[in-house]
Amino acid sequence: MSNAFQKRAIKLQERMNEEGLDFILLTHPDTVYYISAFHGDLGMDFGRPMIIALPRSERPVMITSLNEHIMAQEMTWIEDIRPWLDGDQGEWAKHLQDLFKGYKNLTVGIELYKTPPVVTEWLRKETTGITLVDVSDILGKMRMIKSPEEIEIMRQAGQVAVAMAESAAQAIGVGVPEYELALSAIAGGTRKAAEFLDSEGTDRLFSPTIHNLQVIETGPDTIMCHKRNSTRIIQKGDPVNLCFCAVAQFKMFKLGFDRTWIVPPVSDKYSKTYQITLRAQQAALDAIRPGVPACDVHAACVEVYKEAGFEPGYRTGRGIGYSFLENPQFRYDDKTLLQAGMTFCCDGGIVVGNEFGARVGDSLVVTETGHEILTQYPKDLKSLIIV
Repeated sequence: MSNAFQKRAIKLQERMNEEGLDFILLTHPDTVYYISAFHGDLGMDFGRPMIIALPRSERPVMITSLNEHIMAQEMTWIEDIRPWLDGDQGEWAKHLQDLFKGYKNLTVGIELYKTPPVVTEWLRKETTGITLVDVSDILGKMRMIKSPEEIEIMRQAGQVAVAMAESAAQAIGVGVPEYELALSAIAGGTRKAAEFLDSEGTDRLFSPTIHNLQVIETGPDTIMCHKRNSTRIIQKGDPVNLCFCAVAQFKMFKLGFDRTWIVPPVSDKYSKTYQITLRAQQAALDAIRPGVPACDVHAACVEVYKEAGFEPGYRTGRGIGYSFLENPQFRYDDKTLLQAGMTFCCDGGIVVGNEFGARVGDSLVVTETGHEILTQYPKDLKSLIIV
């Protein structure tokens, strides 16, 4: 993928010519990486926007805080990097003023809902003759179909996610606190990620360390979707759900992945509920192939729930890749036709009153004939019973 980032910038410039855009300003970390290969750590949480200014026909400019510009030079193919210092001479805005100088009646594209308000407000209040256009759809469609190189990295991310699940499962047992499972998942995923990274070149700039708070719900807490791991002690008969959607990441790619284990004894009620969850997900998976509307995948899943007397609680799946949420999505209102190279997570999930929840989720890529699962881990109930 050495020059893939530059090719994306060129393709985006071609769209700019078609749409009559003079500049596109990219500020969201996922999009910045997608175009430039730069991934920093500061960003707006520290009051420091990272901006790529892409003119219609000239070379792009990267505007970054002074303390990250050396790292940017190591990572990106962009040659024109302009650093700025906190509180000095207008900071990042002075570079935008310099770029816009000499232009009149500029049309500037931004990702409307992903651009920091401080940047948007500066464009609206401190500049004249600028028309802002939302280019979220243009960028979203560019990212929708993954290249073979991108899919290969996502396969590796899938292996990282599976390693997390394997390691966490080994820690599950009566008397074990939830956070111990989180620690095990982090260790297993980190070691697997390290296997894919060299110690030299640009690989040394990627961390293998799994981070973000691990979602773990055990026992009756499994009715709460996305509860973070806590000090709760696992007991006999507890279902143990781990959602890796916010932590299964590798080389900036983000997957979706859920498994629910069960500590014996396993009740008939839980067993039947989990089987319904599994059938619902499988119905969705069976519907996935090129040419099928995304909403039909959701409908196939929902039909299983309704036949069993349940109502769906959320969408069946979402596009994945550089962001946690990409398009299209498996939900009622998304009629996008599936194409080979699209990547999704596909979920099944049921909550039974205030008793327990059962969930399963996998990441996949759409192929010419169907789909390929990226998170190859057992999901039949027998394999998920903790011995």
